[in-house]
Amino acid sequence: KIMYSDKVMDHFLNPRNTGDLPEADAMGEIGNPACGDMMRLFLKIEKDVITQARFKTFGCAAAIATSSILTEMAVGKTLDEALLISKEDVAAALDGLPPKKMDCSNLAADALHQAIQNYRLNKS
Repeated sequence: KIMYSDKVMDHFLNPRNTGDLPEADAMGEIGNPACGDMMRLFLKIEKDVITQARFKTFGCAAAIATSSILTEMAVGKTLDEALLISKEDVAAALDGLPPKKMDCSNLAADALHQAIQNYRLNKS
């Protein structure tokens, strides 16, 4: 049986910032075919600062919780600051993830980095 922290369960049962962001400036989409987790992250960016973040995630409790907390971590950060958010940071913000959930479910940082790269490519 996998044991999750109270924080993981809170973000899984009451996820923050879910759904589409129609006016999104950037989108990142990451999937892990091995376990079936899929995450789509939408960002609203003003003057190089993330002002809004929303997600749609199909996956386990850890995948949803990491997506939820990542949106809280990213908002208010500059793009350069947001690029420094690692999988380890996301897991730490949730008071840890079970080791076997670390890779397959913690797609959030990858989706964030991809969204920022897509935004910068489209802007140039």
